[in-house]
Amino acid sequence: MRRCFIFAAGSFFGLRERPAPDDLVIAADAGYRLCRSLGVVPDLALGDFDSMPEPVGVPVLRVPVEKDDTDAMLALKTGLEKGCGEFHLYGFTGGKRLDHTLANLQSLLYLRRRGARGWLYGDDFVWTAIENESLTIHKEVEWGLFSAFCLGDKAGGIDEVGFQYPLKDATLTPEFPLGVSNHILNPEAVITVRNGALLVGWELLHQEA
Repeated sequence: MRRCFIFAAGSFFGLRERPAPDDLVIAADAGYRLCRSLGVVPDLALGDFDSMPEPVGVPVLRVPVEKDDTDAMLALKTGLEKGCGEFHLYGFTGGKRLDHTLANLQSLLYLRRRGARGWLYGDDFVWTAIENESLTIHKEVEWGLFSAFCLGDKAGGIDEVGFQYPLKDATLTPEFPLGVSNHILNPEAVITVRNGALLVGWELLHQEA
């Protein structure tokens, strides 16, 4: 399964893994500055470049400012078109735009429904979306935090095994954040949703940016 690394213009909290030669690397607009600071050469820089001048020396896809896709979503779609099934997303949170952070978190479900999985890295946290499936989480931090939020009207048949507050055949809804701020107890914990979609995130070992 080909991997895609996408660098956007939000807050950066450290690179968890460097792209390998066979990985697809995309800089979304001003995410190109992050690539340069990391010494990562993107295979493609794309966006409307309203945040920085158009890069030189790398392939560029320039798109209109007025469009349906954000630059980040356009990068995700490009990765899917290139056959990528695993996405590592940096600079997709924080910054000055909460609306873009929310849009990027929603886009994790867009990937999942197209047979791919996205890993969105925030401040010592990683987020992904699951739908009608189970996900095993490997504990990195003692008493590490874990949260789960409903993506949709409701999500049912939820089990959380290996956590401080376990769930059995529970239902989560968007109006009450029951799944926020749990703790991982076991070396491997399992979150299951049988009917619906969840946004799930958990704590990673701290590292310097």
